[in-house]
Amino acid sequence: MATSAYFHIPFCAHICHYCDFNKVFAAGQPIDDYLQAMDKEMEWTAAEFGSHLKTLFIGGGTPTVLEPVQLGRLLESIHKHFQFHPQTAEFTVEANPDGLTKEKLAILRDAGVNRLSIGVQAFDDELLQAIGRTHRRGDAERAVAMAREAGFENISLDLMYGLPGQTLEQFLADLETAFSLHVPHLSAYSLIIEPKTIFYNEWRNGRLRLPGEEAEAVMYEAAMERTVAHGYQQYEISNYAFPGFESQHNLVYWNNEEYYGIGAGAHSYIDGVRRANIGPIRHYIEKVERGEWPHRDVHRLTFREQMEEEMFLGLRKTEGVSKERFRQKFGREMSDMFGEAIRREIENGRLEETATHVRLTKRGKLLGNEVFAAFLGEM
Repeated sequence: MATSAYFHIPFCAHICHYCDFNKVFAAGQPIDDYLQAMDKEMEWTAAEFGSHLKTLFIGGGTPTVLEPVQLGRLLESIHKHFQFHPQTAEFTVEANPDGLTKEKLAILRDAGVNRLSIGVQAFDDELLQAIGRTHRRGDAERAVAMAREAGFENISLDLMYGLPGQTLEQFLADLETAFSLHVPHLSAYSLIIEPKTIFYNEWRNGRLRLPGEEAEAVMYEAAMERTVAHGYQQYEISNYAFPGFESQHNLVYWNNEEYYGIGAGAHSYIDGVRRANIGPIRHYIEKVERGEWPHRDVHRLTFREQMEEEMFLGLRKTEGVSKERFRQKFGREMSDMFGEAIRREIENGRLEETATHVRLTKRGKLLGNEVFAAFLGEM
């Protein structure tokens, strides 16, 4: 039985050049019908799998693109179908800096939301324009100030590096600005060129000027060093937090634990089964209105796949994968199942082993995807 739930709002006022998440322009969309379909899926999910939650996360898209009445309606549905303790549950909502208003912040707080994840990406106005963001530096700074005035203490900022034309100096300046805002959590992600994005089309046509892998690695190393110097702890490849402010919801994913996914394109992992919902908005609505689960794909993981996922998800965490947890979960020794891959990656300088864990080295963090791939098809 899962104790975490993700709620997907696929609507945006503007589509960013790098984004490949399931999203559409909000204008002209059947948002009210979509929220009604989500309410029905929540009802079915709670009845089938349980309703008590410890973490909740509303993501997108852009959840704060909803009108205040619609936002209130979504939160009302969540409260109607799920139970969670307002003092102990982590309830996160993603927000764009230019989509937050005092009214929406008050609605979120009144509904028990206690964590905001604000998609800043950069503080350099030219870079923001280049990647298709509609906010500017001042909007981001005002959003953090407004959130604090509304009573939010647990605030996370997303930053990106490896952006087109971005220099190390620009990224360092972005980090310093983020530090000056004294938020307790930072995420710093490298740009990945994904198919079906504006950047992908520009890259294929040779029009996208990227810093290159070496420059990107230098930016990543700078992020690791500067965050630690400012009191943050790196607890996952791309995430840094003051002690006690780690994202509990995201740790559910990296710990390979169970969660519900509600909404178009959302994913669930329950009882060893991964389910992916239909992506197109109207198809999702129609299927729910017919009284059918909106699943596009249902896959029961083999025992082997479950162990592989335990490794490559867990290795994202700075602490790595616990040998004892692996033993308790699967009734096998990690060394028996993945000994050769572990030895090989230790020899390559990308993994290290302690008495209790296997974890990435600094070099391994720079080459994470290559390390993860070493555990696929190993047995």
